[in-house]
Amino acid sequence: MTMLAVLGAVLAGCGNPEATRTQTLTPPSPAPSPSHAAKAQGTRTKPPTMAPGPAGLTPVFERRSGGSGDRSGKADKVVALTFDADMTAGQGQRAAAGEHFDNPGLITLLRRLKVPSTVFMTGRWAQEYPVQARSIGRDPLFEIANHSYSHYAFSSPCYGLPTVAKGDMRGEVERAFTAIRKTGARNVVPYFRFPGGCYDDASLKALAATGVTAVQWDVVSGDAFATDADAVAEQVLAGVKPGSLVVMHCTRSAAPVTDEAVRRVVPELRARGYRFVKVSELMRG
Repeated sequence: MTMLAVLGAVLAGCGNPEATRTQTLTPPSPAPSPSHAAKAQGTRTKPPTMAPGPAGLTPVFERRSGGSGDRSGKADKVVALTFDADMTAGQGQRAAAGEHFDNPGLITLLRRLKVPSTVFMTGRWAQEYPVQARSIGRDPLFEIANHSYSHYAFSSPCYGLPTVAKGDMRGEVERAFTAIRKTGARNVVPYFRFPGGCYDDASLKALAATGVTAVQWDVVSGDAFATDADAVAEQVLAGVKPGSLVVMHCTRSAAPVTDEAVRRVVPELRARGYRFVKVSELMRG
């Protein structure tokens, strides 16, 4: 029950964009050769990353600023849907007892609707669902990014999550990439999402050597523990602007109506002239 409360707190925390620290971004540019992340991404075309921030800190991306324009001056109507596949290091017993931290129905829906998406996966999730991780990571419709191994916080306070020691932060990212690669996933990109969206300068410095670009969001779906799919859909539809990055979840037990909300969001945004892209394409501009 304690771990359920902790997971609920952190997922609910994703519903408050003011609770996370973000930065004003400059257009992304190629970064120096990433070490572990470059080996992890495994795709033919190297995905874009951002140059290190001030003092060499890990760069942070949260949306494409304004989108690129056409000759009429209108912003490019692109949006990236991202899905956090959350599972903490200590939730194995709950999974063994029948709790579902996966959501294969959501992935099937995204395939049927042909929606390119980025899945931010914890290493523990990949270990629990290796067949699904491999399937997602070999489908060109998707790309897999890093969400840490244990889903513990990288700064404190962070919705009651246990905190990763500074000396262990780099290892958390590298361990997650290793777990994802072991499933056979190929489309693995050098992007990282902080659990709970919580970070500070110390954590950005600790991850600099991994070569990742941290990815936040500008639209909160509110799907964590939601029971009203229409309310989730309305929140997304009200928040999306050209270049937006939406955070949702790929966890049945924690976000049970996400697929139903997506079933409404996708056609409505397409009717407004939007096209869906993965984070790598959004970052490329």
